[in-house]
Amino acid sequence: MRTRLLALAFSGLALFAAAPSEAQVVARIDRTTQTMRVWVDGSYAYEWPVSTGARGHATPTGSYRAQRLEKRYFSRKYDNAPMHNAVFFHRGYAIHGTSYVSTLGQPASHGCVRLHPSNAAEFFELVRSRGMGRTRISIVR
Repeated sequence: MRTRLLALAFSGLALFAAAPSEAQVVARIDRTTQTMRVWVDGSYAYEWPVSTGARGHATPTGSYRAQRLEKRYFSRKYDNAPMHNAVFFHRGYAIHGTSYVSTLGQPASHGCVRLHPSNAAEFFELVRSRGMGRTRISIVR
């Protein structure tokens, strides 16, 4: 357990070294482990299971800023699928709540990052309260 915490601390330090100093919310999504780790004001705060893109629907890697917030959103592209508490970060991709909680922890989406609805609400509120410009979203393989 202690080794894991140290590893998390060092990975967080490396992430912050690459992130602008003004970022107050840093989300790191790991497509390999299907997890999202969140730092708030420089302190490690959350680790949540996610579902990123299934085969043929890769979630883009890279570093992004939050671009748009939608409390209640329905996908026009995917049969009005609910994407509540959506934090859009790149070309229509978002971190959002899902009703498919049984698939969390494995790739299952069309490219978005799916979260448990309560975790999506928590993340949405963090971004809303701290500001989109002060949020960094990093997605790694």
